[in-house]
Order: sequence, then C-alpha cells, then structure tokens
Amino acid sequence: MKKISLVGVPMDLGQTRRGVDMGPSAIRYAGVIERLEHLKYDVEDNGDIIIGRAERLHNPNERLKNLKLVAEGNEKLAEKVDNILENGDFPLVLGGDHSIAIGTLAGVAKHYKNLGVIWYDAHGDLNTEETSPSGNIHGTPLAASLGFGNPVLTNLHGYSPKIKPENVVVIGARALDDGEKELIKEQGIKVYTMHEIDRLGMARVMEEAIDYLKEKTDGVHLSLDLDGLDPIDAPGVGTPVMGGISYRESHLAMEMLAESELITSAEFVEVNPILDERNRTAKVAVALMGSLFGEKLA
Repeated sequence: MKKISLVGVPMDLGQTRRGVDMGPSAIRYAGVIERLEHLKYDVEDNGDIIIGRAERLHNPNERLKNLKLVAEGNEKLAEKVDNILENGDFPLVLGGDHSIAIGTLAGVAKHYKNLGVIWYDAHGDLNTEETSPSGNIHGTPLAASLGFGNPVLTNLHGYSPKIKPENVVVIGARALDDGEKELIKEQGIKVYTMHEIDRLGMARVMEEAIDYLKEKTDGVHLSLDLDGLDPIDAPGVGTPVMGGISYRESHLAMEMLAESELITSAEFVEVNPILDERNRTAKVAVALMGSLFGEKLA
C-alpha cells in the first residue's frame, strides 16, 4: 500500500479573513490520520510549513496582498512536495487558503509531462493581478499555475507554466469574475458549473471529467476547496457561495475518483474553524478524504 505523506500549510495570507491558518490543525483534530490508517495506509505527518507573519499595513504599491510572504511559503511547500514525490509517496496537503495550490502544483508538476488537475471549487481561481477585484492571491492560483499573472507567482520553483489549460477540469463553479470567464473562453478550459451538475447529475459530470483526463494525462492532482460544497454542509469557509455541491454528491465524486485510480496528489483547503460549527467542515474534509482513498459505504 502506498505511503501518504501529509503536509499542513497554515497560510491565511492569500485572503483577508483570519482563521484559515488553523485549518490544518482542525483537519488533524477531526481524525484524518486515524481515518487513513484505518484504510490500511502508511501515513507520515510531516508537520506544518512555517509561514511568515503579515505586516499590519498593506503596501499600497503592491496590487496583490502579501505577495512576498505568500510566494515564500509556497516555495517551501513546493520543495516539500517535490521531495515527497521523489520518495515515491502520495502528497496530501492540508490548507490553509487556496493560494497554497501554487506551491503544491509547482512541486507536483515537475514530476509529470502532462499533469491533469481537477479543481473542485465554487470559484475559478483564475484571476490575475490585472483582473482580481480584491487583490487576494487565493483567487489566482489556477491562473498562476497556467502561467498567467505576476511572475513572482507564475515562475515559482523555477519554471512556468506548471499545467496546460486542456488538462484542467473545474467542477462546482458558481462565482466567476468577468476576467475569469474571458480566460476560460480564451484558453478553452473545461468547466462544470452548478448548472451542469444539476442538469447532468454528478455521476455523469465525474464520468466525463475522468474520461476527459484519462487519455491525455500521466497523473492528476485534486485541488478541493471546501467552499465547493454548499455552505449548509461546509459552513466553515472564508468565501461561502449558496447553491453548492451537496455532501452526498461530493462523496460520490470522491468515490468515483478512487475507482478511477487517476489521482496522484491532492490538497484540501479553506477550512476555517473560526467560522465553523463544532469543526463540522474539517470533519467533512476528512470524510471526503476517506472516500477519495477508497472508503466504501458498504
């Protein structure tokens, strides 16, 4: 059985709501290691990447907030993930805000010629310095990994781009900015919005996504933002959007990914225990990890 190497990234600098830096602790507290060990995995907890502290005052000349610190934290994460894959282990990254995906993908993509990405999220995270309405870096990681945006982020870990637009599938989108919609059209990125999920059903969406990536990729990274789920099921997230994917649909998606055996690395992000109810969202994250790693209902 393959070894899972766990890394926590207590990053809250990619957005402005405090508390998401406690996400990795909340997920551990919800029993992630025990859950995966129960499924007979050998789990190594590598602890947390050390993240610098934000300055109280934001630099008005910097379009993206906390750019230097976010880049530094992501570089450390990229090196760690790189090493995990060198050792032949499965990297499982616990966030932190979604800006950490820049580092995860930088560490992962080096090891694949055609890395596929499933971006399970209410948002596209396809903003750049120019299009971001907020300047929050957690809205840019997919764009940066595709090579669009600030060079500090796009060139992280010494190369760009990390992934190709035709190897990306976004699932659960329901809050896209105008600049993101343009980039999706220009680059031909495959997006299943909530409209498609409602219309086709989650089973069909996942079948199509798996078929789409299966033939042309040599590995697939899952980047799961808990705000992809409806806030009824996952209340402890920084940017909740009503009308999301249900708890049960999400389990089905993870179970189908487990059956496909496509996923070669994963991250679960944006758990914010301060905004949560009795650690519900972290428990949901752990339950979904259980399904992703082969847990069955019967």
